[in-house]
This record gives sequence, structure tokens and C-alpha cells, in this order.
Amino acid sequence: MKYRWLGKTGLKVSVVGVGTWQFGGEWGRTYSQREADGILNRAQELGINLIDTAECYGDHLSESLIGESISRNRGEWILATKFGHHFHRNFERTDEFDSREVVNQLEQSLRALKTDYVDLYQFHSGPDASFDRSELWETLNKQVQAGKIRHLGISIGSNENIHQTSQANNVNAKVIQVVYNRLDRKPETEVFPSCIEQNLGVLARVPLASGLLSGKYKPGATFATDDVRSRRDAAQLEQQMLEVQAIGRDEVPQGTDMAAWALAWCLNHPAVTCVIPGCKDIAQVEANAAAVELVETGHPQDAE
Repeated sequence: MKYRWLGKTGLKVSVVGVGTWQFGGEWGRTYSQREADGILNRAQELGINLIDTAECYGDHLSESLIGESISRNRGEWILATKFGHHFHRNFERTDEFDSREVVNQLEQSLRALKTDYVDLYQFHSGPDASFDRSELWETLNKQVQAGKIRHLGISIGSNENIHQTSQANNVNAKVIQVVYNRLDRKPETEVFPSCIEQNLGVLARVPLASGLLSGKYKPGATFATDDVRSRRDAAQLEQQMLEVQAIGRDEVPQGTDMAAWALAWCLNHPAVTCVIPGCKDIAQVEANAAAVELVETGHPQDAE
């Protein structure tokens, strides 16, 4: 595994993390505690030390599976979670960015995660109107002072949201989470330059384009109704699958695993600290971790 400094947080993170939306049950299957344990134990064996989750991946369900799994070695992990939504049922949430409600969400996340602090607490894909509430950030920074949050971050909903990105230093946020992959390069225009200028850590989510860049889905593929991908525009999905075919033919070296190539492609950008792909099973954890073999040396955030 390779490690980088997460902006100015002082946190040394593995370049590949574990995304855990799938633990919430919206990716076509549910998870037992044993299955979650297997994934996270194998990730740690491979040198992965960052887990990204959220309050609304299930009703704190993903957090609960993680909390139980790492309760014996909490200090060996960097835990990132998020706030801002109330989960009602699969694929149905409402925004909750009121400062008092956010403190309540934090307490619920801490209980679910079986810990008294989170390493990174992220504003979760909220609108600018909610982001611009000074009271929210004053409240969050009090939680930082109290030791319940080590660092604040912003998980921007639109990967072109320069408004929220540019204000990171002003609200004491040190990390930006953003959708970035070979099919979606929009952050390169404004978001990444702002992150570099502010010395922000960057977590690249959806680095495999919701699995499309694994290379396993061919044009015409469909998804089950309990898989979040079934809710996307069918024509757009088809176009992306065609584009993935072209990338595999023209850009991925022969004999190279496409998923590993796609993760390394993200990590080779000078703004990106870490990718946080989801993983349905242990084999996918192992495949994700193998991407480090394709990551170039000399990144600005390299820790060793």
C-alpha cells in the first residue's frame, strides 16, 4: 500500500480507501456482520486504513456494521462519515442541515460507530443555501473543539461546485470529497485547482463510475430494481458503457485489469489524495488494493 497526507489534516491515509454505501443495502444486496467483518479485515491486511461512510447509508446501518467490525482496533482506522440527511427507506431521504439536527446526527453516528470521535465529518451533498449558514459551521467547529470531530470536510454534490470548494478554508474544512473518474473529469477545471491552492485533501468517490469502469458491464446491461444504478437514465448508462468499451480498447494497456487502471488513473492526478471505491466482497477489496502497483511515484502528497 502507498500513503499520502490528507491535505493539512496531518492524517496519513492509504491511497485506496473503502467506500461503504453498499453496506446500507441500496446496491442490490444486504450485508451480514460477518460479511462486513470479512471485507474490512481483509482491507486492513492489505494496508488500507480509511473507511468512508454516511449517516444515510441505511438509517446509520452502514455505520453500525463498521462500528461493530472495528470496535477492537478503532485507533488503527481513519473514519470518515457525513451529515445532512434523514433516511426514510431505500432511495428516500430528506435534507436535515439544521445545526441542532446535525449535532443529533453526529451523536447517532458516534453511537453507531461505537466511538467517541470521527476523524472526518463531511457536509453531505447539500445545497449552497444550507452550506452558507454560519450557525451550522460555528456549531460544527464547537464539536471539533470538544474532540468529537477531528477534522471537517465537504462532500460536494455537484462535482463542479466551486462555491463550496472555494469556501473550505473559511469554514475550517480541510477535505473535499468529489465524484471523479475517467468518465467524469469536471473537477479538473475549477475544483481541483482550488483544492491545490488551499492545500485540501481530496477523496475521489465513484472512481469506477459506479462499477462501469470495472469493464464487466457491456452495452445493454441492466440492473435489478434494488440496485441504485437502475434509477439512472438508461440512455446515459448505455452511452457510458459504449465509452468504457472504447477506453478499454484504446487506453488500458493489454493485460492490465481495467478497474485497477481506472483507480490509478484517478490517483495520478496531483490533487487527488485517495480513492474510495465501494467493494461488494473480499475479492473486490483485493482488486482495488492492487491499483497501487500502477500509481506513479512523486505525487505532491506522498507520505513516504
